[in-house]
Amino acid sequence: MKPEHTLIHDIVWDAGGTLFDTYPALVQAFSKALHERGYCVPQTRILQLARQSTQHAITTLARESAAEPTAFEAAFRRYYNATAPKDQLPFPGVIAVCAAICSQGGRNFIVTHRKRTSLDALLAAHGMESYFSDQITAEDPFPRKPDPAALNALVERHALNPTTTLLVGDRALDLDAGRAAGFQTCLFDSGPLEEPVPQVDLHITSFEELLALLRQQLSTHPA
Repeated sequence: MKPEHTLIHDIVWDAGGTLFDTYPALVQAFSKALHERGYCVPQTRILQLARQSTQHAITTLARESAAEPTAFEAAFRRYYNATAPKDQLPFPGVIAVCAAICSQGGRNFIVTHRKRTSLDALLAAHGMESYFSDQITAEDPFPRKPDPAALNALVERHALNPTTTLLVGDRALDLDAGRAAGFQTCLFDSGPLEEPVPQVDLHITSFEELLALLRQQLSTHPA
């Protein structure tokens, strides 16, 4: 658990699998792309790969199904992009946590590997645009996580204090980036990770847990 004296002022979020439950849509898209090639993979296996990273799932499944990687990725993305943003819901409690951070004078940010149009569509579909002060997406000139460069850029742009900034993610690469940037780290554990669970400051299975921590913090240290 998090030391009681360490406050959380700002949060940097991953998007897919953390803010939004995108995994059902990803799994279905991969299943359909595989089915085109007459190949069947258990959905639990696809989910394990996707939870490591979407690119890892693309590379692994293309290899295992003997598919040409570029064509397989194109088929996957065609099916995934056909999924309406409104059907990829925010996880329960996410909006309440974002609102709590804002009400305490803090800010929410997003660092994601998805394209800005995709992220904007998800935020708009669920009325969440106003909760976020800045987003770094695939179009921005930073290496992918776990490299901390994008997080360091947010620190410089917005004068963030890393020691009171929490990185929330569901994959090791998110958390490794946060730790490298000097942030507090929170693993949102929505399912089994294929890789070892990294060392984190906070490990939650629901956002109600994080909301309770923020409310306790507010009662102890009023904004």
